[in-house]
Amino acid sequence: METKALLDKIKYCNSLTSYSRRKTIPVKVGDVLIGGDNPIVVQSMTTVDTMDTMGSVEQCIRMIESGCQLIRITAPSMKEAENLQLIKDELRKRGYSTPLVADIHFTPNAAELAAKIVEKVRINPGNYADKKKFEVIEYSDESYQEELDRIKERFLPLVKICKEHGTAMRIGTNHGSLSDRIMSRYGDTPLGMVESALEFLRICEDEGYYDIVISMKSSNTQVMVQAYRLLVQKLEEGGFKPYPLHLGVTEAGDGEDGRIKSAVGIGTLLEDGLGDTVRVSLTEDPEFEAPVAQALVDRYNQREGHDPISGISQYPISPFEYNKRVTFEVFNFGGGNVPRVITDISIIDKIQPKEMKQVGHFYLPELDKWKMNDQGADYVFSGSNPIPFMLPNGMKEIQDFSIWKNSGDKENKFPAFTLAEFKASNNFHVGLNFLMISDLEVEEAVKFLKHRKDVVVILSSENIHNYAALRRAFVILLENNIQVPVVPKVTYKEKSQDQIMLYAATDVGGLLIDGLGDGVMIDASDYSESNRETILDQIKLHNSISFGVLQAARTRMSKTEYISCPSCGRTLFDLQETTAMIRKRTDHLKGVKIGIMGCIVNGPGEMADADFGYVGSGKGKITLYKGKEVVKRSVPSEKAVDELIEIIRKDGMWIEPEV
Repeated sequence: METKALLDKIKYCNSLTSYSRRKTIPVKVGDVLIGGDNPIVVQSMTTVDTMDTMGSVEQCIRMIESGCQLIRITAPSMKEAENLQLIKDELRKRGYSTPLVADIHFTPNAAELAAKIVEKVRINPGNYADKKKFEVIEYSDESYQEELDRIKERFLPLVKICKEHGTAMRIGTNHGSLSDRIMSRYGDTPLGMVESALEFLRICEDEGYYDIVISMKSSNTQVMVQAYRLLVQKLEEGGFKPYPLHLGVTEAGDGEDGRIKSAVGIGTLLEDGLGDTVRVSLTEDPEFEAPVAQALVDRYNQREGHDPISGISQYPISPFEYNKRVTFEVFNFGGGNVPRVITDISIIDKIQPKEMKQVGHFYLPELDKWKMNDQGADYVFSGSNPIPFMLPNGMKEIQDFSIWKNSGDKENKFPAFTLAEFKASNNFHVGLNFLMISDLEVEEAVKFLKHRKDVVVILSSENIHNYAALRRAFVILLENNIQVPVVPKVTYKEKSQDQIMLYAATDVGGLLIDGLGDGVMIDASDYSESNRETILDQIKLHNSISFGVLQAARTRMSKTEYISCPSCGRTLFDLQETTAMIRKRTDHLKGVKIGIMGCIVNGPGEMADADFGYVGSGKGKITLYKGKEVVKRSVPSEKAVDELIEIIRKDGMWIEPEV
């Protein structure tokens, strides 16, 4: 275990090396308990118009049957808040007792009504009593306190109603909707997110109201993870009660990208024992969200029995801000280079040029040329199955040392050594050598890595507590000032494709968020008994996941990113259909970020991280943004995608798709 001095400094988790869930106070939401010693609760949110009672009820039932234990429903005005009673009554009549949560943003009176009907209300501190116009306001301490007094007057009636009716509350900060007041004092920072919630929490505690869950959500996984960690740290330092945490990444998107992005943010926190309820936000029907959240949560059911990991006496990494580990540049690894993708193809015997399409490289036999897409692997690991043809310039081959030392081409191929081979060898590549070691071999390897500037470490661990074990190995390298680049390698034996996607995003994504890692490699040896077609499909998946994890952790932008919300009753257009339509027209724009928001609630703020934005502003009307700036208002929806493309074109970021 860590020393007491370290734990006095790092308060956001019980241990950096031994899995231990943070102990919180239990919060009762109907028949469901969040926090305490209770299992992590899975929840989701309806997308049907709240005024459509039967449509909402039917969707709730589908969500419950998919594993949803809490259901959130938007109540943007009094009429929707009133209709929550009809939805609840019909669900109870049909035998469903799943607690309901009212989602409130701008309307305190709707929250006060909803709190008398449902089991929990969610309020957003950024817009419950504040406004957001992207204005910078200078506050003195006195004028700032006057604003806090105004907020207290607005918020206090809801607190008293919740206390009287036994209604729980989520204080849910969104990175995209921090108020102008918070932004003016704290900036667009994790600290601003935390302080936004603490202002409301202090009012609750003054009233002796503690049935509270807190969230710190963002579409930027780095900001999201840092904000949750900082929140727990501030709760501990401020003497607050240990409130349960609701985990989620906002506007994660759909498909593989949405799942990977959610796992990077949520999984990183779960690894350190944080989180008591989880919602995965996908731009898909809500019944598809709960199974993904459950798959993330289930990973920790047996985690406490993992092999021991040596403790940390001094933690050289700031968990509250991004600082990339300083490394030498070795070939095109480390230094100022983006993280590299190494795709494992070593179980394919005599791979053919046409099969390289699985790693993003396409051979065109008619032209005798190669073409690479946005997910073209930087390196392929062939192990003991060397590639029998010449590779294109955009891809390099790594071979087992035993193969490489007898190779006819020792310049364009690169050797991968075990630690024993590395220690005994005097035969190295002139510029780039790979040392494949486990976390348990790092201390021994340190003395052989000092002063080497021609080595990249491929680091793996067999510990079930994989992220923590790999992080501990990085700490050893940092303590010894070893600056060679390191590529984490992860292995998932007998796991489904979805599990590999979620687990790799957690284990490698968490390291990347901490500034650790110069690439990613997913082991493919588990598929050696499969047929060739299955193996190739798996290699393609591993390659795609690798690029997805790097993008989700904000360390390498290799494809268009869609920051799209999961839809709710406030949405003013069909989000799934619109996202698919925009994706079809723009997914060739490498590295461009496009925000697609169903309404104005989180639109401008959550899209502040996006290059361009598409936001519903009325029935059939779209407002288009460049960053935070409105470019066109009230664009008819049938013309909006064309207008969006024109804005991208004028900004110089448009390229024509290849035919």
